[in-house]
Amino acid sequence: MLSSWLPGCSRGRRISTSKTPPRSLSPEKKVPNNGPPPVDYAVAFPPSRREALAKAAENLPPTQKAKLLGQEIDAAEFRENLIPFTADYKACGPSVYTPTEISVEEIKALGDFPDYAKLSGVSLPQPYTEFKIEQALPRPYRPFRWSYHQTMSLAKLEPDWWLELEKNYILRISQRKALFEKHGKLVLDYLPGSELASKELMEMALQFYCARHPQYFSLTHSASEGHIFHNALLETETVIKDTHPLNVLLNHIPEDFAIMLRNPSDGYYYFRAGVICSALGWNVNTKLGLQLKEIHAPIPDYKEKMEFSMDRYFSKLPTARPIQRGSWGLELDTPLFMPPGDPHESHRLSQTPDLALSRVHLRVDWQTLRRLPLSGAIVFNFKALFTPLEDLRDEAYVPALLGTILREGKRSLMQYKNTWHVEHVAVPALREWEEEQVREGRVEQGWEVRTLEESPWFAGWEEKWRGRQGF
Repeated sequence: MLSSWLPGCSRGRRISTSKTPPRSLSPEKKVPNNGPPPVDYAVAFPPSRREALAKAAENLPPTQKAKLLGQEIDAAEFRENLIPFTADYKACGPSVYTPTEISVEEIKALGDFPDYAKLSGVSLPQPYTEFKIEQALPRPYRPFRWSYHQTMSLAKLEPDWWLELEKNYILRISQRKALFEKHGKLVLDYLPGSELASKELMEMALQFYCARHPQYFSLTHSASEGHIFHNALLETETVIKDTHPLNVLLNHIPEDFAIMLRNPSDGYYYFRAGVICSALGWNVNTKLGLQLKEIHAPIPDYKEKMEFSMDRYFSKLPTARPIQRGSWGLELDTPLFMPPGDPHESHRLSQTPDLALSRVHLRVDWQTLRRLPLSGAIVFNFKALFTPLEDLRDEAYVPALLGTILREGKRSLMQYKNTWHVEHVAVPALREWEEEQVREGRVEQGWEVRTLEESPWFAGWEEKWRGRQGF
């Protein structure tokens, strides 16, 4: 299927002046009586971003601006000139289009590091002036839900918190570089056709860092070297044009990224590039090239309850509506990267009788999902955060909620989470803390366990979080 799209891309017609009609999901299809409606995703496109070009062009030189203003496209021309799945945009003709109706000519006219806030409709973060890296802790995410069943559980992304820094930043970057040196393409790899999305993601991430933490990060430009990224925490300067975009992310952003591209032959999204250093039981090599449903095949109830919704969601996701969610598990110690066959996997096969509670950790993978405005790619990113289970002791309602999930959650879901190896220590401790909170009056007797109103946090989380950082 993929080989039918040639990696080269020389064709491309000139832009028509006919306005593109509204895009829809095969309205002529009839809905069957027993199931979701059939959808032809090959003719389902994400919302256009053409209206953002004029805003992004405001501060550009006249020669660049002229290529970005006043041009409309015809629907038939657009569909006949979609960028092939495996094509490098740099080799494409000027009137070849991405799924968001942006032409290659327009992408080149925007240049490097364009105004992605205007292009995407998502504002840059506010400067975090009180932030000090030496004290910084991640926000204490507790994404527990009861009744517990498999859903997407999506919430609107907070623009200031797309990427988070914490005090172990330098350590994490060092670990990620070491993992790449050891495992290579198991943690970082890319397929043809991902060039634009990789560049776009990298530029957006660096712009975010510079806006959020100007005391630590900045971008400069020189005629000879182009853009240079200055990282005061690592005391490095990176010439952007000399480094692959995913390696720039690896070397500076301690979060994981998976780039999903729309295949024009069927309209579904496939994993085409990524840097992932904190996967448990899988790696980039085991998932690269797979369709969305294939990636999630091991997840209980995904096919029955989520596959249709996820495919539809990916087809429609606007650039201005990124989302966030969290997944969680319990771990022995703090394993960051555990590919299949890793020795640490053996810990999950038994319950150590004398296991110390201090070795049990809550692992939260805090995740975001967003569409990139130029390539139309969807980027999934996540950051692994570890918290000693003992930290949950003073968090009102949390021990009761987590304990109930561990004791009564659907077995297939709990087996997928692989919490059994520490449950013999975790469950009694959570029960003890639950009873302690009732005795102390912090939780009412007979409280009906449910998802907390403050989810994905807990009552008083901000005071605890700020207090631990010395604010």
